[in-house]
This record gives sequence, structure tokens and C-alpha cells, in this order.
Amino acid sequence: MPETFIPSGTTDVADLIKWAAAETRPLSLHGHRSKAGLGRPAQTEYALDMSRLSGILDYEPAELVLTLRPGTLVSDVEKLLGARNQMLAFEPPDYGPLWGHAAARGTIGGAIGCNLAGPRRFKAGAVRDHLLGFTAVSGRGEIFKAGAKVVKNVTGYDLPKLVCGAYGTLAALTEVTLKVLPAPEKTRTVLVFGLDDARAIQALAAAAASPHEVAGLAHLPAAVAALSGVAYVAKAGTGVTAVRIEGTDISVKARCEALRDLLGAFGPLEELHSMNSAWLWREIRDAAAFTLPQDRPLWRMSTAPLSGPAVTAVIAQAQPEARFFYDWAGGLVWLTLPAAQDAHAGLVRGAIAAHGGGHATLLRADLATRAAVPVFQPQPAALAALSQRVKDSFDPINILNPGRMAPSAGT
Repeated sequence: MPETFIPSGTTDVADLIKWAAAETRPLSLHGHRSKAGLGRPAQTEYALDMSRLSGILDYEPAELVLTLRPGTLVSDVEKLLGARNQMLAFEPPDYGPLWGHAAARGTIGGAIGCNLAGPRRFKAGAVRDHLLGFTAVSGRGEIFKAGAKVVKNVTGYDLPKLVCGAYGTLAALTEVTLKVLPAPEKTRTVLVFGLDDARAIQALAAAAASPHEVAGLAHLPAAVAALSGVAYVAKAGTGVTAVRIEGTDISVKARCEALRDLLGAFGPLEELHSMNSAWLWREIRDAAAFTLPQDRPLWRMSTAPLSGPAVTAVIAQAQPEARFFYDWAGGLVWLTLPAAQDAHAGLVRGAIAAHGGGHATLLRADLATRAAVPVFQPQPAALAALSQRVKDSFDPINILNPGRMAPSAGT
């Protein structure tokens, strides 16, 4: 285990990173380690535990702006916002249980660093669309700020978008400001039963193209639907296609009726209200159906929505034990496969390349596999060179999370 430093403020973080840079001592950054299994394994002698940098610094409900420390638990933020009927619209998932960790231990910093968003992303945007500004420390140990504590800010480079999805390789965040939104008054979900994958994606495309402002579009094949904690879904015995509607009570009722008229031609219908609807979308958000068994590799694939069924068909033909489901109207495909030394990387990425392209992230595998197989989609040479130049500008000595996203010297 690496020797761990636990800073309590921005100045502490800057001093520690300055020391690490001067001594050429790489640091792995983490909060509660709920996402330690995501990305390549970082082999460092020292670690920076950011969990003590937690707490709300400023919350202005009327302005829809929240400033807080990155070590704050997402679950605590959701409780705070829920008391004011507000929410994090990007719907941050709780992936900890996928790697055997306790639920509700993910931090805001982890959600930002990994750019994690749930089923509402296709409508509300990703984390990077909600991060207004931040304070951070670069790999040189320099404190800097970017963005602003207002919704409209157009001055300078859009660094908030850059740090989202950087996995802590560019800077150590010490303060973040997020845009929040009002929570919907009511939520319902229209279910369509009995569709095969291709027909289900057609139904989701029809719902997405409709004027009914849908907020969730997913399809669960029968084997995955059977694992749901929602009885209507688990006992269906068929594939289940789900369309979520959010808003005021009167609006939701009217739009659900219109959606039932639209989707009735595809198959039998049912409707989930309140708790059942919320439960189902939490399962989809967290890929809960694939929590066990944890020795099975887990992939998160992005494809053109209509190409998803063709991609999974190729994979299922080669690996009949493959299990998968679709989110974002088919643009996001979750896939779990039998254990293999290479996590079936060639099969997965080859199927995507053969059907329109996209990318695949190896979300779960053992340490040896994550060290040997590209966890993230390999970049074209020009893009990889650009990424390296960005990394060098923030962290020229490669102090922060070296090797977390791609192999580097000594990893």
C-alpha cells in the first residue's frame, strides 16, 4: 500500500504536490476509493487522499448554484438538494457496488473526474455541462481557478470541460461550483413488452423523436429484465423497453397518454409510477444487474444508437453467455462477458468498428487485465499527441495519477 497523505485544504494540497514534483514522487489521487477499479491501476509509492476536503461552501437555491469541496459524498449532496426540490440533473451513478464497495460512497470529485452521468444525459447533458468553475492545483503545485460561480461565463478557455473525464491526471480539484436544477414534480415510465433488440431501438427512436420531452430511454433484454427489483419488469418474461417522462403532474399524465398512443403499435404496454419508476431508473443508472458475479469483465460501449443491436449480435454469436442492455436510446450499451485473459477486448472493439464505430471502456476487470489491455478506447495518433501536450502543460513531470488512463514511463 502506498504511503498516504490526507490534506485538509487547498494550501496543503499545493504544498504536497510541490514536494512530490521536486522529489519526482508520483501521487495517486483518490477520495473514498469507490472507483479504484476504474481505469488502469496506478502504481505509486505515495497517495493523496482527498476525502477530508469535503463539505458545502455555498448554496444559493434561488440562483441554482452550489459550491462545495470535491470530497463531499454525492449522496449527501442529493439529500441537501432534495430538501429544496432540486437535483443534480446529470444523475451521477453509484458504481461502487460494481467493484464490491459499499453503495453511496462516491464523491463529487470522483463523478467530475470520471465524467459520470446517468440515463438523463442525452437530455440534460454530461457532468461537464454542469460544472461552472473550480479551484485546483496543477502538477507543478500551482493553485489556479477556472470558470465562475455564475451560469453564464464566456471569458477565457473552458477548463471546466477539460478536467471532466481527466481522471485526476491534469490537476487536483479542491473546490467546485455546479449548476443544479429543479427536481421534477412527477415521474412516470411507460413500458413496452416483448420487443427484440432491433425493434426496441426503433421504439426508443420514435419516442426520442416525438415532442413529448422524454427523460429516459432504455431497453432490457429478457435475461437482464428478470434481475430487476421491480415486479412488473422482473416478471415480464420478455424484453422490457422503458421510456421515462418527468415534469408537472398534469403534463406527465398527458405526455404518458400520448406516448402510449405512439408506442402501442410496438407491443403490450404498462406504466410505472413514483417509487417503481425511480427504482427502475436507479438500477439502469448504476448497471445494478451486472453487480454480480464480479469476476466477469464489464464493458461500457458507446455506439450510434441504431447500430447497438448489430454490435451485440456479433458479440453474442461469439460469446453466447454475453449479457447486455441499452441506455440513451441505444447509444450506450452495457455488456458483461465470461472471464478471459484479455476481457474479450478484440471481440468488443472489433464489433464496434465493424458497425459504424464508437468506443468501449473496460469498466471492470482484474488488475492484471487492466494493466495489459487498453482500458479506454485507444486514440488515433494525432489525438493521442494532443492529449499528451495537454497533460504536459498541466503536469509536465507526470506526478498526478500516472498511467491511470494510458501507459506511461514506469507504469
